[in-house]
Amino acid sequence: MTTVRHRAQDPQPPHHLQPSGHHGLGDESSAALPYGLEQWIQAGPLRDDASTGAHRVVEPPGVAGGDHVPVGADAGARVASQSNAPLSRGDLVRAVKAPPKNGWRKVVHSVSGGRVNPGASRREQGWNSLQETIRTPLRGDYRIAVMSLKGGVGKTTTTVALGSVFAQARGDRVIAIDANPDFGTLAQRVAAPGPATIRDLLSASDTTRYAQVRAFTTQGLSRLEVIGSERDPAVSEAFSESDYRRAVDILQHHYNLILTDCGTGLMHSAMAGVLDLANTLVLVSSPALDGAQSASATLDWLTLHGYERLAANAVVVISSTASPKPAIDMDRLVEHFAARTKAVHVIPYDPHLAEGSVVDVDRVARSTRRAYEELAATVAGDFGAWHKHAAP
Repeated sequence: MTTVRHRAQDPQPPHHLQPSGHHGLGDESSAALPYGLEQWIQAGPLRDDASTGAHRVVEPPGVAGGDHVPVGADAGARVASQSNAPLSRGDLVRAVKAPPKNGWRKVVHSVSGGRVNPGASRREQGWNSLQETIRTPLRGDYRIAVMSLKGGVGKTTTTVALGSVFAQARGDRVIAIDANPDFGTLAQRVAAPGPATIRDLLSASDTTRYAQVRAFTTQGLSRLEVIGSERDPAVSEAFSESDYRRAVDILQHHYNLILTDCGTGLMHSAMAGVLDLANTLVLVSSPALDGAQSASATLDWLTLHGYERLAANAVVVISSTASPKPAIDMDRLVEHFAARTKAVHVIPYDPHLAEGSVVDVDRVARSTRRAYEELAATVAGDFGAWHKHAAP
């Protein structure tokens, strides 16, 4: 089991090399160079062998040290074998460290004109590794069901934030479906929604081209697309299992990642289709007793009704949307779900998310953004094995 709570702090440079003032990822305006380094950089370009007039003679193999030099047929065979050897990138291109993107390391690299490259920090290396995992290629489509039995625990927020992280990092198409029969608000959390709904998509005469489907979706700044539910609760109750299956059948031809923002009722008609077609389940809970009990009851129900795999491989999200200081014992709560599921991720309280308006992952705190990236990386860790349990 994997439990994700927080990340390690970024190691700082030695004390005598620490720049003055506050600095960190994304904040370089006040960063200063270590003492003495700025004067050394400004002294002029670094000297190399060419500036001294010196040159090197590279002798062919076998010449130096009095080694035997093959002649005749032996020499011809040796030359032929060397010329026929395939060239690799390592033969022609020198290995160069990627330039740092943040903090004092970026300042040093920039001021030195690229001649001094301290490399990426451990923190930046960790972020790069997360992004690489999030961008894991997919063969076909992958379906993520985001659900909770209790309303107001951050289910829709989690759907939008998770989908936005995927959409920003990946080059393929990502869409979220609002399958909530009770006045779902998914489209309102991404951007100003258009008039089209999932009902309009199902009524379309032709959806063979992406441009035709795009006419029914709303796209946010992150590139995440959403297709909203019917705004009239009386009408949206008619959204059935067959409707959901038809919607997925259309979308899977145009999108690689399909997230579903489920309703709060397990017995609703569409839920059977959601669970049957899901590759993975993201179960959202609040850091409160009633939210935790509802999430635990959801796992029990899934296990008893033939969805043991989804329950065992579920990713639990404990979303602190209501209060920055939960009254519940978070360690005990994490341990409870870690023993029953694949992973547990704690999303910290964030004032932007607490607004209940459009979710912009570029406006959340750095710790919140990192928490959603770690969640996305956990989900993406299954992309390579999706075919083992994908429904047709």
